[in-house]
Amino acid sequence: MTNHIIAGTSQAPSNRPTTDIELALAQAEAAFESFSQSTIAARAALLNSIADHLIASKAALLDITPVETNLPPARIESELMRTTNQLRYFADHIQSSDCFAWTTDEALPDRQPLPRPRLQMVQRPVGPVVVFGASNFPLAFSVAGGDTASALAAGCPVVVKGHEAHPETGRIAATAITDALRQHNMHPGIFSMIQGGGVQTGQALVDHPNTAAVGFTGSAAAGISLFKRCNARDTPIPFYGELGSVNPVIVMPGAIAESTLTWASEWAKSLTMGVGQFCTNPGLVFLPQGPEGDQFLSDAVKQITDLPLHPMLTPSIAQHYVARTEQLKSSGANVVLPNSADGGAMLVEVDVDTFLANPTLQHEVFGPAAVVVRYSDAEQVKTALKALEGQLTCTLLLEESDQQGAQTLLPTLERKAGRLLVNGFPTGVEVCDAMIHGGPWPASTNFGHSSVGSSSIRRWLRGVCYQNFPETLLPKV
Repeated sequence: MTNHIIAGTSQAPSNRPTTDIELALAQAEAAFESFSQSTIAARAALLNSIADHLIASKAALLDITPVETNLPPARIESELMRTTNQLRYFADHIQSSDCFAWTTDEALPDRQPLPRPRLQMVQRPVGPVVVFGASNFPLAFSVAGGDTASALAAGCPVVVKGHEAHPETGRIAATAITDALRQHNMHPGIFSMIQGGGVQTGQALVDHPNTAAVGFTGSAAAGISLFKRCNARDTPIPFYGELGSVNPVIVMPGAIAESTLTWASEWAKSLTMGVGQFCTNPGLVFLPQGPEGDQFLSDAVKQITDLPLHPMLTPSIAQHYVARTEQLKSSGANVVLPNSADGGAMLVEVDVDTFLANPTLQHEVFGPAAVVVRYSDAEQVKTALKALEGQLTCTLLLEESDQQGAQTLLPTLERKAGRLLVNGFPTGVEVCDAMIHGGPWPASTNFGHSSVGSSSIRRWLRGVCYQNFPETLLPKV
């Protein structure tokens, strides 16, 4: 039995034989019984070993990943640390927390009119999980990233669909995982990776009867298609898709009066970080009308203009970005900062009425482009926010004098996003217990869960109630 499957490359034919997928998911199903019954200590040791093997692969990753992704070595090194840290974080969490904890209702034999049996509920792994690697995070949201790490922490085998944008990076990460499995003499079917095959491979992985759940980070179009496919199966399965958003930033009057240059500069840095290729990119700003708002916009344009131009992750992403910016130009908006033919940041400015009338202005542009909506009062902002789809984040820039106005927006903001920020920017997602990286549709396909932090483990668990079970038969968690 092979330790993992790496089938083809990003240039593999789309009519790939199904044998690789069949084998991967057959191995995953075979591994599930033992892995789901494994101890927390064993799974924690595996996660720490994967982190160790990734660190040992650092030189190889720094050689190949910048070539495959156009990302600088410093970004790859930072992302490697994030990836290994979250593996170790999950290892610590499952050992020190009660994420699988028993909930017990003791028997009441003398209760009238009927006695109550002893009932115990515990969280158990759901089965083999299919994970789709992301294009914009070749490590932290890909082969050994958060979806894979959280599923392994839960006790679920994983089959990864590697992203075609960085196949060699995926191979190195996959090898780190399989080396860790071998080190601990664990079932090789706990992890497999499939490379290439295009859309058909992804569809076949979702359709396979052994697949119990799916994790996805990527475009709304691809995610929604897979979400529908999961629900159309004879046995529907959960699809945890993180699909991005425009992440509105509301600049309150007091904030702009006190700190125009500071906030403009910080927003411009967040917008252009990583060439804007983050799902938390702050691509929508509500800015007060008047001279202070004008100054904010002028300062932001200067900050962005002074930044060097970097290539995007792939030619395909760059083409889609340019196409979307062309749509913004024809939307009736005032182009404040035009992007160049080969990319670059773009800012457009509209009033609230124009924004509400044109859906093109309300949807994500994957890249360093932003829509600036000029408003006259908080009611206009509230009206515009209510028209938006679900978001990953919403941000308030405010001073103490703005708190009453912010209070009127909070009920709307809470319904629109999974993470609310004050006086900060959403790029940079902390891996911790309190983090929610998800939001109402279509920011994510399941608003009750997070794809980052300890609560991400819950996606791959389901409650099982044991009635009157002797202790010897209860699962060991």
